[in-house]
Amino acid sequence: MAFIRKKRREQQLQLYSKERFSLLLLNLEEYYFEQHTANHIQHKGSQNERKIRGSLKICSKSVIFEPDATSQPIIKIPLRDCIKIGKHGENGANRHFAKAVSGGISLTFSQVYFIKEHNIVAPYKIERGTMEYVFELDVSGKVEGVVETLLQLHRASCLDKLGDQTAMITAILQSRLARTSFDKNRFQSVSEKLHMECKAEMVTPLVTNPGHVCITDTNLYFQPLNGYPICICHLSSQCRAACGTAVTGQLQFCCCDAGNIFSCTMTLGSRGHTKPMVQITLHDVRRIYKRRHGLMPLGLEVFCTEDDLCSDVYLKFYERQDRDDLYFYIATYLEHHVAERTAEGYTLQWQRGLLSNYQYLLHLNTLADRSCNDLSQYPVFPWVVGDYSSSELDLSNPGTFRDLSKPVGALNKERLERLLTRYQEMPEPKFMYGSHYSSPGYVLFYLVRIAPEYMLCLQNGRFDNADRMFNSIAETWKNCLDGATDFKELIPEFYGDDVSFLVNSLKLDLGKRQGGQMVDDVELPPWARSPEDFLQKSRDALESDYVSEHLHEWIDLVFGYKQKGRDAVGAHNVFHPLTYEGGVDLNSIEDPDEKVAMLTQILEFGQTPKQLFVTPHPRRITPKFKSLAQPSSYNASTADTPVSPGEESFEDLTEESRTLAWSNITRLQLHEQHKIHKEAVTGIAVSRSGSSVFTTSQDSTLKMFSKESKMLQRSISFSNMALSSCLLLPGDATVVSSSWDNNVYFYSIAFGRRQDTLMGHDDAVSKICWHDNRLYSASWDSTVKVWSGVPAEMPGSRRHQFDLLAELEHDVSVDTISLSAASTLLVSGTKEGTVTIWDLTAATVLHQIPCHSGTVCDTAFSPDSRHVLSAGEDGCLNVVDVQTGMLISSMTSEEPQRCFLWDGNSVLSGSQSGELLVWDLLGGKIRERIRGHTGKLSAADLTPPNLLFPPADEPFSSRKLPVCPLCRGRSPPDPGWPGHLHLLG
Repeated sequence: MAFIRKKRREQQLQLYSKERFSLLLLNLEEYYFEQHTANHIQHKGSQNERKIRGSLKICSKSVIFEPDATSQPIIKIPLRDCIKIGKHGENGANRHFAKAVSGGISLTFSQVYFIKEHNIVAPYKIERGTMEYVFELDVSGKVEGVVETLLQLHRASCLDKLGDQTAMITAILQSRLARTSFDKNRFQSVSEKLHMECKAEMVTPLVTNPGHVCITDTNLYFQPLNGYPICICHLSSQCRAACGTAVTGQLQFCCCDAGNIFSCTMTLGSRGHTKPMVQITLHDVRRIYKRRHGLMPLGLEVFCTEDDLCSDVYLKFYERQDRDDLYFYIATYLEHHVAERTAEGYTLQWQRGLLSNYQYLLHLNTLADRSCNDLSQYPVFPWVVGDYSSSELDLSNPGTFRDLSKPVGALNKERLERLLTRYQEMPEPKFMYGSHYSSPGYVLFYLVRIAPEYMLCLQNGRFDNADRMFNSIAETWKNCLDGATDFKELIPEFYGDDVSFLVNSLKLDLGKRQGGQMVDDVELPPWARSPEDFLQKSRDALESDYVSEHLHEWIDLVFGYKQKGRDAVGAHNVFHPLTYEGGVDLNSIEDPDEKVAMLTQILEFGQTPKQLFVTPHPRRITPKFKSLAQPSSYNASTADTPVSPGEESFEDLTEESRTLAWSNITRLQLHEQHKIHKEAVTGIAVSRSGSSVFTTSQDSTLKMFSKESKMLQRSISFSNMALSSCLLLPGDATVVSSSWDNNVYFYSIAFGRRQDTLMGHDDAVSKICWHDNRLYSASWDSTVKVWSGVPAEMPGSRRHQFDLLAELEHDVSVDTISLSAASTLLVSGTKEGTVTIWDLTAATVLHQIPCHSGTVCDTAFSPDSRHVLSAGEDGCLNVVDVQTGMLISSMTSEEPQRCFLWDGNSVLSGSQSGELLVWDLLGGKIRERIRGHTGKLSAADLTPPNLLFPPADEPFSSRKLPVCPLCRGRSPPDPGWPGHLHLLG
């Protein structure tokens, strides 16, 4: 997983740079300032005197000496434990050595740490007692400056109040940053144009590294203040091991990843030390996110990949305006290159089966400020399996799984009752759980075998007690169920493919348990034959039908509407207020001690993800995959053979041909066009046989056009007011038209006369629908009415009889309506941009979504009735989940979309300019623009998509080639012709 790959990158870099030092040797919130080549003088003046060659590191709270010989331990001297700091030989102390050690620095202290002796990762060794160490710098002229710096940092470390210490160290850091700037000689090209430079810190787990950020018209750069070796390019360690080469004074890692070349170049200095610079080409950037770091809106994370959780750089700025300016510049650049991704867009992809449960959770974590660079906001994944004792894992048994509708703390009923009793007795602010489900300690609890140095950093050089380590999957799950303060969830690594966090491959000495056994590999459940088998079965469980059907319940708890407020209380999902975004305003705290203490508490306790959803999350749709690879019976002779009328009907066409039709929708071509109205067309309907086209217009006429003779056959006017829509009743005997004169007209085709008039509204009728002898009419009088209609026994013999069954009231005029496939649901769109979903069985509102800023022009259910699509004058296409009412996708065009057709995944819309747009809803982008008309499109009817002809060179059904009813008796105009659209406007 991401953290493991990042750890391996660091190990690979250290392999090339031959350094054992890392920023993890520093304390939390400590900075590394500078280094000097030096000798550690041992037993000075005695016969046993020896010099140990190495590098002296000056840090904000300590002095660290890294010997070149890996057999020697790294020495760390806390500045707060120093008794005396000065030039060696000053003030009479060791004066007779002054000439011999002219570049010497003397440190007298009471405590020292020895780390990584023989390059073995192990708990730090501590030696206490008054001691003096002497370090001889190669450049003696730097001694005075280094001593002055150490004295200044020593004063800061010895201040009584933590807030004062932090303030003084921050002032020293800012002074150093102010005296330096980004080295412009490191630009990749002399023609690059500088846009912005500012100070920032690069964030990695548990540590940050200060430096300078620079952005040009082509690249983003970060140059660390201290020159500490860093490499954060997102290549795999194996790839870098194969491609890493030392060339002419540079260490260069490069690789081709998915066709793109990424590189990180570090100039080699003396002793092989690198002087690094992070460089990211803007063209490679795929995603950027604003982050809150330390509860402050100061972070920015940049990704050069679509799906990886591991970013290319995470920056924390000192000023929010700097962060926002840099984000704006990169975002502006990306607008022309990369489609923006939202939680709702990913939701639609997940529902439709394009994203796995694992991928979807990764995306939600990323959008909710979770990052593998910030252990206090590390990505969180759920426990999904609840059975760790059986010999076989039965994924068909619901009892195998954890209840995803409850937080971990509520899974044990008896424990929950105790927690609720305490909660009721607790003064405000109340919380149910005294610890979080995700924190740096919990993350490293799981990852200690692959990231031991992180654990040592977090716990001041010690591993946890052996009996509290991550020893067994079953024990950990049991403790999460029964423990008084253990409510942790899992991390993505449990559903990845790297087993290293389960295996003690580094042969770490993690201690001995009370029973006498050493802590080694993690004990697996009986149903797992190996670590690889455990991860595979965990992935299978995550992607199982049960989890797919219930994962939305867990998302509601962690990322959704049950995260906060009354719903969180009802779901027993209340954590400490400080863990929530906005729970505390650090800027309002004036006492520096209180601010530092609160920030430390929050970072160590863990943070709740940013809330992504405020309404119930929709369920996943179980996809039904059907193969389209069937033997083709289409050949040249078939294409050239005329098909007699009636030989093929709409019902005969298969699901496969419909799918093929929509897959070829971008190849639409204009077949023919006819002008038959004086003003805009408002409705269009094609007869079942395809021989006749009926249209209504604002010129107040209903017209009937013959496709076979290409002649206008009838023109009917019911009043002098515009007609707004039309439809054909089953049997094609009657055409129904709605009018701005408040009426609905029924016209008998066979008898050529008006058959009936329904005077049902107090204002213009805007849209009508018909199903199962029921008429649905929408009107500007702010109502939708449902009528029962009894058609005449003989066409034209007697009038319809209509009874008002229901009246669906709105606040403003209704401009469009549409029915679900079963006609149990209706969606309406209003003048003010509100989309309302109605339950027709009870005539009640299910959801009301104000999702447009202007009139809703068109609405329609998806074929499976799980989603509603709406188009508005604001140029937006919005997808709403029917079950929850959640807006799960929104795409915008430059102009209003007046009408559309869709299959649930792709949309064909007609725009204000007359252009046809083909949208990929799942990809969140416009796939094709097709020129349709010179004026705005107001109505469209696609001959059923299953009638689109596939390209001649693609597989086709064994059935006869579907023939368009508007071209009966004629072969397609071109073998590659995919279908045609009848547009009038």
